[in-house]
Amino acid sequence: RDSVASRGLGDVYKRQSQFIKSLYEHMMLKRYAKRTIQTYINWISDYIRFHKFQHPKDLDVLHVEAYLTHLSTKRKNARSTQATALNALVFLYNKYLEQPLPSDMNFVGSGRERKLPVVLTQLEVKALLGRVPTHHYLAVALLYGSGLRLMECVRLRTGDIDFDYKCVRIWFGKGGKHRVVTLSESLIPLLKNHISESEKLLQRDLMVPDFAGAWIPHGLRKKYQQRNKTLEWQYLFPASKLSIDPESKLLRRHHIDEKQIQRAVSRASSDAGIIKHVTPHTLRHSFATHLLQSGADIRTVQDQLGHADVRTTQIYTHILQQGANGVVSPLSNLAF
Repeated sequence: RDSVASRGLGDVYKRQSQFIKSLYEHMMLKRYAKRTIQTYINWISDYIRFHKFQHPKDLDVLHVEAYLTHLSTKRKNARSTQATALNALVFLYNKYLEQPLPSDMNFVGSGRERKLPVVLTQLEVKALLGRVPTHHYLAVALLYGSGLRLMECVRLRTGDIDFDYKCVRIWFGKGGKHRVVTLSESLIPLLKNHISESEKLLQRDLMVPDFAGAWIPHGLRKKYQQRNKTLEWQYLFPASKLSIDPESKLLRRHHIDEKQIQRAVSRASSDAGIIKHVTPHTLRHSFATHLLQSGADIRTVQDQLGHADVRTTQIYTHILQQGANGVVSPLSNLAF
């Protein structure tokens, strides 16, 4: 902020801040996911800075192309990163400024290929799970056992677990899609006990006069006005304390912070002596790879992961086709 003011752009920065604030309020009004809002605002802010704080309405498609080319040629961003920036700018011009961008823009696409995912062996997964703290075990086990994304896991509601059909229902996953994934039988007793404890927590919350129940998506609030205080709508992994919902200013119990799971996985991986770079998403990669190893059809794995395009799922077949699972090294045929 100081450096901007020193260049005589203080007023421009203030206008940009007002613009970003207005953009944020617009996206909130349109019910965009909070993470999508933050991601888009980060890229749009970067775009504005790149063009010396000119207002986006004064910039055209050539400026958009120049920025996207810069991401590719100068910053060496990956294709997926450049694609996210493009999505943010398409939203900005098409939806917010109503100055639609052409579909045939001419910019240099990123040449960086997508990295092959890190995958753990089943023995490594077992070692990691054996070192996860007890209070985070269920969440981490679901990441691997059901192939969940981290935010899909922490946003689970109690009613999303179907014990009869041994499945987990994922609502509004990536891209706003719903899907049903497998549930490991080994987790059922632990989950039932966990939900029983959650019910006791809910009973205590209901004794708090200002408790407003769980947050419910906008489209369902009118339909289920009284359901937000029922067990099925409470988060499966609730936060330790009640807090004020920044959107409604009501007292609620949110889900746990995803950083808790990230730290738990990182520490467990280190304690297990795993030298690979392990994150919660590594467990999802491992889930997909191990399913394919066990003979599952790629379309089945695609459905479980919620991939729109089977080509995204095929990245895991590439892993299996490397090394001992694909080509036998000629060194193996030599006798020493």
